[in-house]
Amino acid sequence: MTSTTLRAAGSRPARTTPRRPRRSRPTLGGAIIQGSWLIVVVAAAWWFATAKSANFFIPPLQTILQALMRDLGNGVIAAGAAYSLGNLFGGLAIAIVVGIALGILLGEAKWLRDVVDPIIHFFRSIPQAALVPLIIGTFGIGQGPKVGTIAFACLWPVLLNTIDGVLGVEPTVRKFARVYRIPRGLYFRRVVLPAALPQIMAGIRVALPIGITVMVVSEMFASTEGLGFYILNSSATFQVPETWAGALLVGVVGYILSMLFVLVERRVLRWYHASGAQ
Repeated sequence: MTSTTLRAAGSRPARTTPRRPRRSRPTLGGAIIQGSWLIVVVAAAWWFATAKSANFFIPPLQTILQALMRDLGNGVIAAGAAYSLGNLFGGLAIAIVVGIALGILLGEAKWLRDVVDPIIHFFRSIPQAALVPLIIGTFGIGQGPKVGTIAFACLWPVLLNTIDGVLGVEPTVRKFARVYRIPRGLYFRRVVLPAALPQIMAGIRVALPIGITVMVVSEMFASTEGLGFYILNSSATFQVPETWAGALLVGVVGYILSMLFVLVERRVLRWYHASGAQ
């Protein structure tokens, strides 16, 4: 018997640790169904509760949906929704770019962060809707001031979450980057930005409903287009079903955008969710 055979015969069998079964994550469609059942229940209750309503300001849900379908068909709401979504996406894009850039800069530079910290907390404490008439009155009633108003309102959650994400980078990782003299551009792209990305996505998720709110409010001041103008004009002319229809459409649009953002977030942070599931 050779020495190799003796070693093989005397060696202990390697211990194998059983792998933990991975938790199955629900699909996006399943998550939407699970999160939408209450909406269906509320809609059904609303339908039956207002079916015989004689209150002028609370029309039946059937009447509201008829007004919504009619104005969607003739293009009145569709054109306003396209205008509003253009403002929303433009303002949100500006807020994301500026918020991420400033957040990384302030997260890395402590002295600069200490200087501007009081200014950031001052502006983020001001109700964003209260600034809408001031901004529109100063810069005019065009599309640009509305986009700027949305960008200003959405900037703060993106900025603050980016700063928190940058501050959460492990000190050991920073030391390794300095020791190996990684170029600053590569350091920001491959180290800081991926580490802060979960927090950044959380900030964008918070900024989205804020942007929708400011979008509607900005179109109620000296505007002739958009969902906000449609709601205000319908209310001023005592078209109550149309007013409800516009508000209902804003809620539906916000819900759809939130679900789409969940899909984008899962794709962008696939590596993050995969590491947490192991």
